[in-house]
Amino acid sequence: MTPQQYVQDKAAKSGSSFYYAFLFLPPPRRAAITAFYAFCREVDDVVDEVSDPSVAANKLAWWRAEVQRAFAGSPQHPAMQALMPHTADYGITAAHLLAVIEGCEMDLQQSRYLDYIGLQRYCHLVAGVVGEVAANIFGRTQDATVQYAHRMGLAFQLTNIIRDVGDDARRARIYLPISELQRFDVKAHEILNRVYSERFTALMRFQIERAHQTYDEALALLPEADRRAQKPGLMMANIYRTLLREIEAGGCQVLHQRISLTPLRKLWIAMMTNWRGR
Repeated sequence: MTPQQYVQDKAAKSGSSFYYAFLFLPPPRRAAITAFYAFCREVDDVVDEVSDPSVAANKLAWWRAEVQRAFAGSPQHPAMQALMPHTADYGITAAHLLAVIEGCEMDLQQSRYLDYIGLQRYCHLVAGVVGEVAANIFGRTQDATVQYAHRMGLAFQLTNIIRDVGDDARRARIYLPISELQRFDVKAHEILNRVYSERFTALMRFQIERAHQTYDEALALLPEADRRAQKPGLMMANIYRTLLREIEAGGCQVLHQRISLTPLRKLWIAMMTNWRGR
């Protein structure tokens, strides 16, 4: 299996909303974003799939060294071998990749966030930086597009947090800020034990409203000159916002299940976004 086949297989098997947006890119950009996504997936899987924190920390240390090796001209992992030919063309730096690793490492060091400001730091590393790299690959001509990409990355991560409350609870993680749990009088043990209440529903509706607001803020930052090039990001935004609406319409029942859209529906939303251009 070639590195290119490896990253393609990694992206396709993930079932991610991102994969459907990649399909509409020209081949060179599609190859770059697929390789970058595979790198992000590899690093994220270390935290999600390795139960021993010390083993996970060692694996992330290996990835740090791999990034340095790759930018020195000697990548070992197929994801890095597939990514490196594209780094110069799309402004992908070692600092970008190391930031993603740092964000994933935060999952090993803390499982709670005191307030929204603290959560935003985490989101910046695991999603904002990813958004910036993706925007570069999609094609940008304006500096303001970087701001848009970071804001859109935050919106995507907030959506992931809402969708994954139950899954995260099974790993003893709660990404909803403690200050907001207190505001809505939701106890941590209720989430960890997956107990529904009107208080929990109110908390989740607040999270959903903020996520939608963040999408609106991101879209307002996107320069018209780059809107066409950034259509893959708009496809993902429409897929994720549809998911948010599904969660809300279903009464925010995210503790016992991971709500998702079917692959066909994701593809349809991506196609419609491509056709409408927004």
